[in-house]
Amino acid sequence: MPYQSVYRPGLFEGQVIIITGGGSGIGRCTAHELASLGATVAIVGRDEDKLAKVREEIEAEGIHGKVSLHICDIRKEEQVIAMVDGVLAAHGRIDGLVNNAGGQYRQPLKEISSKGFEAVVRLNLFGGFMVMREVYNRWMEKNGGSIVNIIADIWNGWANYAHSGASRGGMWTLSESAASEWAPAGVRVNCVAPGGIESSGFDTYEPDAQKEILKFPPTIPAQRYGNVAEMSGAIVYLLSPVASFITGSCIRVDGGAPNARNCWNPPSPRTGTPSDKSQPFGGFHLDAKPKLLTEGITKKPTR
Repeated sequence: MPYQSVYRPGLFEGQVIIITGGGSGIGRCTAHELASLGATVAIVGRDEDKLAKVREEIEAEGIHGKVSLHICDIRKEEQVIAMVDGVLAAHGRIDGLVNNAGGQYRQPLKEISSKGFEAVVRLNLFGGFMVMREVYNRWMEKNGGSIVNIIADIWNGWANYAHSGASRGGMWTLSESAASEWAPAGVRVNCVAPGGIESSGFDTYEPDAQKEILKFPPTIPAQRYGNVAEMSGAIVYLLSPVASFITGSCIRVDGGAPNARNCWNPPSPRTGTPSDKSQPFGGFHLDAKPKLLTEGITKKPTR
């Protein structure tokens, strides 16, 4: 069974789209959906084995010649420049960018080291900035395009993840600024903000953080986790022609999490069984639940 996208076949035929963090989770799913819609996807990451597996998956669907691998640590400027030049050398154009690579860890603000804070900001903000800048300067300024930056549910602060909240918030305002500066060149810049999305990323957290993740569904209006196909659908929408008058905006994919104020009384106790009225969209045929949700908390996170 192929990817069950809600978008029409061939929508991105002839287009080249870079996806950072393309070897797992949201990036992997988005690569599958865009390739199924005709795009050539340039998947970027630090782990060649993960990227190669995604390419094999896509080619197994009969979509040959639609995916290329680019090894790059987006925290390093020279690698970012080489990656963008490599995509242009391979494909001759860049129509879209999904700035998806990022990460964080759980720690109270008072305990975050300077090195740790800088590392998260460099990945989530500085790295994303460099990819945006190089894609714009090397192609989009003269040819137009669309950029989608993945941020997070940061709207009321992010306790125990202040370093990530600061960097994701910076990426949001950076996107708004770029949307204004780059619109005359025909470049749109938008964000997608995920809430609790069940993906392989869950398994990378330490046990204390995994305990908090398991408490999540009853605390938000939708009473469940989201999935990677629901994220990908929002990303693809912002890349698509129907979003041609949308720039400087953000789509929240979070089940209403920021709207759950103290006056909200959930239909089930916060420690009980959540409602099952909100049903997920299951478009990604190769998606699998993270081990955290099938095997429970692990002592050694996967990386």
